[in-house]
Amino acid sequence: MFSISRRGLATLALATGLTATLAATGAFAADVTINIGYQPIVEPSRVPQADGTYEAATKAKINWKKFDSGADVIAAIASGSLDIGYVGSSPLAAAASRELPIETIALVGLIGEAEALAARNIAKPEDLVGKKIATPFVSTGHYSLLTALKHWNIDPKSVQILNLRPPEIAAAWSRGDIDAAYVWDPVLAEIKKSGTVLATSADVAQWGGPTFDAWIVSKDFATKHPDLVAAFVKVTGDATAAYRSKPEAWNAGSPQAEKIARLTGAKQDEVPALLKGYIFPTLEEQAGADLLGGGTAKAVAQTSAFLKEQGKIPGTLADYSPYVSNHWVKDAAKLSF
Repeated sequence: MFSISRRGLATLALATGLTATLAATGAFAADVTINIGYQPIVEPSRVPQADGTYEAATKAKINWKKFDSGADVIAAIASGSLDIGYVGSSPLAAAASRELPIETIALVGLIGEAEALAARNIAKPEDLVGKKIATPFVSTGHYSLLTALKHWNIDPKSVQILNLRPPEIAAAWSRGDIDAAYVWDPVLAEIKKSGTVLATSADVAQWGGPTFDAWIVSKDFATKHPDLVAAFVKVTGDATAAYRSKPEAWNAGSPQAEKIARLTGAKQDEVPALLKGYIFPTLEEQAGADLLGGGTAKAVAQTSAFLKEQGKIPGTLADYSPYVSNHWVKDAAKLSF
């Protein structure tokens, strides 16, 4: 079962020699360009992104493109304009249900207090009836909002749910146009200053709706460039390991906090607290049965079933395992740069 408690590679015949090959040649296709879609979310891999570590590890040119929602990332991958993208579990489930040729290559974080429903002048859930609630549609926030409403026995039709991206939510909140929003940091951190949190995604996980963020890849790109994908996952995992080994070093005055703030728009002094809103699993943890080894695919199936029940997707699949794999984190763990 997917747990939120605290604590193909088609040429896999080459896997046993992958590490040695990369170390010996240091050679990737220098003429390859990787188009990567990221979201301005406070998490460890913003640091190697700022440092150019991904470029150094892959020996490739990288076009970093910023997106404000996972739905937009999915659309870009579907159009062929992205190779690798950062998405939440809800847009991932929607994309897999449409049989988009993608694969989950690494988890970023299991979402806890980093996403929440914040409301203004509303003290209890039942007071949401008749109010305007903003969230990006088909996002993890949207899924969590619907799960929370179901938990509270509130009919979604009794509230006005607006499809707004995080920057639009921030603007609408400041103008007083909305009463509540289910959104993530750093926008969440701002609206909480004048709002009351009614539920976090840690709460929603306990109610049966765990959510997570992940990196996905176009299967076509992964088939053509498995070495680049493995290197990308390795750099991402190293960033997580660095944070996990010494989180206190990522304090408000640290270079890490500065880089994360620069790429996300978060206030630098708030970065340490925002990082605590996630549980960041290591590559080794991700490879296990609770996560990419089985639990994640079950969570995607569960999310898909809920989205279908809510009328957000037309149908579900019998098996979501083709869209989730733990072999990338296993291959990445063998690499050394």
